[in-house]
Amino acid sequence: MSRSAALLVLALALSACGTSAGGGDEKQEITVWLMKDTATDDFVTRFESEFEREHANLDVKIQIQEWNGITQKVTSALASTDPPDVIEVGNTQVAQYVASKGVTDLTNRKAELHGEDWIPGLAEPGAVDGKQFGVPFYAANRVVIYRKDLFEAAQVTPPKTREEWLAATAKLDQGDQQGIYLPGQNWYTLSGFVWDEGGDLAKQDGGQWKGSLNTPEALAGMDFYRRLQTLGDGPKDSDEAKPQQTDVVAGGKVAQFIAVPGAAKLVVKANPALEGKIGFFPIPGKTADQPGAVFTGGSDLIIPLASSRQEGAYEVVKALAGEKWQVELAKAMNYVPNRKSLAKEVGGDPGTAAMAVGAANGHATPNSPNWAAVEARNPIKEFQTAVLTGADPKTAAAKADEVITQALNSGK
Repeated sequence: MSRSAALLVLALALSACGTSAGGGDEKQEITVWLMKDTATDDFVTRFESEFEREHANLDVKIQIQEWNGITQKVTSALASTDPPDVIEVGNTQVAQYVASKGVTDLTNRKAELHGEDWIPGLAEPGAVDGKQFGVPFYAANRVVIYRKDLFEAAQVTPPKTREEWLAATAKLDQGDQQGIYLPGQNWYTLSGFVWDEGGDLAKQDGGQWKGSLNTPEALAGMDFYRRLQTLGDGPKDSDEAKPQQTDVVAGGKVAQFIAVPGAAKLVVKANPALEGKIGFFPIPGKTADQPGAVFTGGSDLIIPLASSRQEGAYEVVKALAGEKWQVELAKAMNYVPNRKSLAKEVGGDPGTAAMAVGAANGHATPNSPNWAAVEARNPIKEFQTAVLTGADPKTAAAKADEVITQALNSGK
């Protein structure tokens, strides 16, 4: 080979190295989709800056997405040849996206990401058929928000068990004061009571799903819901939004209600006289040694299989799901971090601290790609209203199970 030819080969080789992942002067651009209101602008700016300082070969571009229409947008992205490299998705949506065969299997990364410490309600829906596709990002769950002054006046303290809760609520339910405001169709709260009894909303058997409200466990959960709901004047045929429960509580005649901690701010905003009178405690469980089960809302991070920047994408996921940025995000947004062991790091805020305790017993809706079809009709709400208005619980549960079963097995 001539000297000029050798120099040409060397130049081409160096040029190729300059554009490869992790080599040369050119940075590899990693596109990340985060949802609107997931994080503050300050968090996003600092993450991009510090991550790039620690990963000189990567250039992170975080793009904020709107929730409206996001399902179709993510589905289209997963089917494309050049998708974003990391996508934040709702934790209950992971199975739906995995069904498209366009999500990277991260099972072999789980140990490195401290998967044994993840909050169950985020980790479980991120796993499909025994493989981990979604990495828990953040969690939020319901707590009991209560009036400290009304509890003190009634000489009751935040309860630790369900039975204590019923007794305390009965003492608080006096005259025109509601012991609790619990609308009849708060199905997320009902789900927690069902899980506490060892039941579920639906179960899978032999590849087929079947609604499981007409079981002793689910019926026991609904019976506790009924007993608690009667200790207030919540409507039996509507949910938390009709009317807005924070507006009802702001009226000053409600001793407690169930919501995410941020709802307390809305109450105080509507009625500033309640400033300093609001407290929080985890939803009580059947025994004092474990909080009540709760639905864990929140997000997971996924990596599209078609991304050609898999390692760079993983580094972003690893950082966002790691201790430093988990604690930063939790403090900025009053979230629960993705790991149980990090709950103590956000204990300074009373609402977040109560939420973190409950998150240890977090659960998710049945891990089916068709669960959205169940929520669209929501026979669980219909079941609740039927029971609360006098229908036979077993008959109402069987009717709801038919709808759930049909929805979850559609397309099979």
